[in-house]
Amino acid sequence: MGGFLCEGVVVASVHEYKRFENNLVQKIKNGFVAFVKIIGSFFAAIGRTVTKRYTVVLVPHTEKKVYNLHVSVLSICFFFLFLAAILGTFLWYGVSYRATQGTLTDRDNRLKDTQASLDQIRDEVNRLLGEVQKFEPALSSTLSTLGTDVPGTNSVSRASDGDLSSFFNLKETPDGTLQEVQDLRQLSEFLSSATTPIKEIGALLNSQSALLTEIPSIWPIRGGIGHISMYFGQNENPFTGQYYIHKGIDISTYRQGDPIVATADGQVVSVEYDPNDFGNNVIIRHKHGFYTRYAHMLSFRVHAGQRVQQGEVIGYIGNTGLSTGPHVHYEVHIGSDVVDPYKYLNIRSTIAKAAR
Repeated sequence: MGGFLCEGVVVASVHEYKRFENNLVQKIKNGFVAFVKIIGSFFAAIGRTVTKRYTVVLVPHTEKKVYNLHVSVLSICFFFLFLAAILGTFLWYGVSYRATQGTLTDRDNRLKDTQASLDQIRDEVNRLLGEVQKFEPALSSTLSTLGTDVPGTNSVSRASDGDLSSFFNLKETPDGTLQEVQDLRQLSEFLSSATTPIKEIGALLNSQSALLTEIPSIWPIRGGIGHISMYFGQNENPFTGQYYIHKGIDISTYRQGDPIVATADGQVVSVEYDPNDFGNNVIIRHKHGFYTRYAHMLSFRVHAGQRVQQGEVIGYIGNTGLSTGPHVHYEVHIGSDVVDPYKYLNIRSTIAKAAR
């Protein structure tokens, strides 16, 4: 009995679930159909609206025929869309035109700046070539003095009649740059060919630097100050008034105490005082048979037997011995011969001028 009861309850529950399920499906179907009808009605209403026709009556002031213009909402919408597209296109082209115009203006300004820079470069090139025109004969003269020549200049000579004149006859080409470029190429070739002899000059000067420190070739007063108050050779004796051979040069700074320097490397062989002639004086022996004397010193700074280097202070300008005022009497001897010191004082300046 109980089993039949339970079975009946289960069957009843299944029937209720089926009814609920059928009712839910039916409601969903009805709701979807209603939604479709609403959407259809909406689009139908829109269709009726856009297809609704209107008549525009054009009545002239004269008795001519009246014109009727039939238009629909859809055509009006298309007209306004077309008008909006045209206006949008013009607006877009206007904005693009302004942007393009700004870009072109900016590029035009940059082009002008570039042109100005190119003009400056051209001026600098012309100035550079002018300096080369001065440099070429100076270099040729120096190399001729040293017994050498610029390698590779023959090819340039054939093109320029023996000098660099072709560099400076500047003729602008239609683009305004080709001539300058060609000039710079020739200049580069010339400088490249001049590098080797300049290096040779440098090597020569380096090899001679030791020799220049071994011969009396610098000014005997530190800093190059002072002037020559009496030259080597025949002069009037300031004490007797008679002419005699002055065996050195007198250099004065109008004051005592200025440092006197050794004019070459060497060894001090004499430091003494001679009251009747040179006063306090120093004699230095150098290589190659050179001797130098520095007289009328205020005081010494070296002693006999001391080795000194070129430019080293050996004493100070004074007025000792037979002297008319503060100065240094400077002599150069080669063996037993007295020579003009001024010739050796010009050695470095002569070499420097030749190198320039």
